[in-house]
Amino acid sequence: MDHERGVDEIRRMAGLATPMALRVAVTLGLPDRLLGDGAAADRVAAELDVSPVALTLLLGHLTTLGIVERTPAGYRTTEFGANLRADADNGLANLLHLESAAGRAELSFVELAHSIATGEAAYPLRYGQDFWADLTEHPHLRETFDRQMTQRIRAQLPQVVAGFDWSRFRTLVDVGGGHGTPLAAILTAHPSLRGHLVDLEATAVEAGKTFSANGLDGRAEVTAGSFFDPLPAGADAYLLFDVLHDWDDEHAHRILARCVEAAGPAGRVLVVEAVGGLHAASEMDLVMLVHYGGRERRLEEFRALAAPHGLVLDTVTTLTAERCLLEFRSATER
Repeated sequence: MDHERGVDEIRRMAGLATPMALRVAVTLGLPDRLLGDGAAADRVAAELDVSPVALTLLLGHLTTLGIVERTPAGYRTTEFGANLRADADNGLANLLHLESAAGRAELSFVELAHSIATGEAAYPLRYGQDFWADLTEHPHLRETFDRQMTQRIRAQLPQVVAGFDWSRFRTLVDVGGGHGTPLAAILTAHPSLRGHLVDLEATAVEAGKTFSANGLDGRAEVTAGSFFDPLPAGADAYLLFDVLHDWDDEHAHRILARCVEAAGPAGRVLVVEAVGGLHAASEMDLVMLVHYGGRERRLEEFRALAAPHGLVLDTVTTLTAERCLLEFRSATER
């Protein structure tokens, strides 16, 4: 790549106009409004109570990006742009909307320098409290976050279910299990297995609906609670699915301590998430840091995290192109 092309490429990589244009388009619902023959910018601006001149500028850039196209009636969403519609069922609209949990959190990246200087999340600097406190205070953020978590794993569930011998266990506790989609898939594939999901109350209610919809009421139990509090005791295995990377070491230690306390010397702790140096994307390292103060830990970091709790890493299983399953056992188990 010659010097001039290199400079242009870096300039495109660094620009904020395009990512913010896409987010604002989704937040305004433009991909959903500009259907059929399209609509004139003035009419849409009046409906949305925004500046018609500024909206025309936004639509001009969206046209350059191929999200919308000009028509005799005004602007129309393209087939490509339809990926941003709320009903596209791909998670993008929920991810980009500025009033969703993810969209709001992404704006914390303007404070990335703070995170690099301190090793702490940038989210509290921007919003005055951490991400999880915001979710507790604003139910709509909790709902969009739970929906995002369900969406991001859905396509990988068949690999998650098939890639590990879940039938080794009789009872499995899904710690911070969200709406219950992974646990429901695992239980459905293994009729002899019983499950128990723990999550905060509003999320736990939705998990109960997931289990009922899958005919699992007799084998899946739900407890409303935090993974910082005592967990249901005596299960064969405790599953942390995309949990630990959301937390700094102090909080990750607290979560593991609760799992070990509940599991006892014979129970296993199963950690499913991206692992640094194996399948984790470098971009997600920064996302975890800025949003939550966490990171995609490497294997040696997981070993160091587990050791004070009497856990040793037994096996590492690649489940998908993004996630591994790390199985921990008690150091005293023979």
